[in-house]
Amino acid sequence: MTERGNGGTGDGISSYVTQRRSDGRDLRYPEAPEPLRVPVYDNHAHMEILDGEEPLSLDEQLDRAAAVGVAGVINAGGDIESSRWCAEAAAAHPRVLAAVAIHPNDAPLYEEAGKLDEAIAVIDELAAQPRVRAIGETGLDFFRTDDAGKPAQFRSFEAHIALAKKHDLAMQIHDRDAHRDVLDTLSRVGAPERTVFHCYSGDDAMARECADAGYYLSFAGNITFKNAQNLRDSLHVTPLDRILIETDAPFLTPTPYRGRPNASYLIPVTLRFMAAELSMDVDALSARLAANTVAVYGSFTD
Repeated sequence: MTERGNGGTGDGISSYVTQRRSDGRDLRYPEAPEPLRVPVYDNHAHMEILDGEEPLSLDEQLDRAAAVGVAGVINAGGDIESSRWCAEAAAAHPRVLAAVAIHPNDAPLYEEAGKLDEAIAVIDELAAQPRVRAIGETGLDFFRTDDAGKPAQFRSFEAHIALAKKHDLAMQIHDRDAHRDVLDTLSRVGAPERTVFHCYSGDDAMARECADAGYYLSFAGNITFKNAQNLRDSLHVTPLDRILIETDAPFLTPTPYRGRPNASYLIPVTLRFMAAELSMDVDALSARLAANTVAVYGSFTD
């Protein structure tokens, strides 16, 4: 339902892409960081969204990631087209797993067009594919959706929760300016066994509540931002076996590259920041994050 661009990715899977606006940003991809010694995974990215002055193909993104110790990526959809792309990419590439969903900001648009049920049915079909390992990103977003769109978001969120349970999949939650409503919805209808707050944005009190409920918190590059003390506080109170790491690429590029194009190969920048914040050995944190990812999504080699 969102305006999309079309163009070849050079990867032989689909011509579907989205082009991110430049908005006067520095469009140069950062230099590759020092490789990790213990491989990890990018828990959430959007590799179908092209960015940068020289956009990277899917293969290029995966190769750059592998070269620095990022062994695989969970790519997340947000509408019918991107979810199909994610499922197709996962089926074609052993280093990709897919998450499929209707994004909360798109749910009111599908509802207005009378096609929300149809869209959810497509997600249901995609969820049955073996390398689709999560329903996501779904949830609530009250930043970009007004009150008129909230009923559709709630209806879509609850339908996605049901799909995650039906297919025994993890669920990746998008939560923006809707913390209490997301938590209350999960409590009311019952959360899937493996529930992940993608790009966690709450505070330490919410993090404790999530930990008590057994949810996973996935931290992105914005944990490195100067104004993100709430995320650093949340990291400290989250049990190590409930922490994940992601890029949300091409968004949320970590400091010192904030605003420039992001990709999975920059995971080591955020991971080393998190290790320093936790006073942990980088290798030990890498091993913990890798094990957590496999616990949530299963093996990339299955």
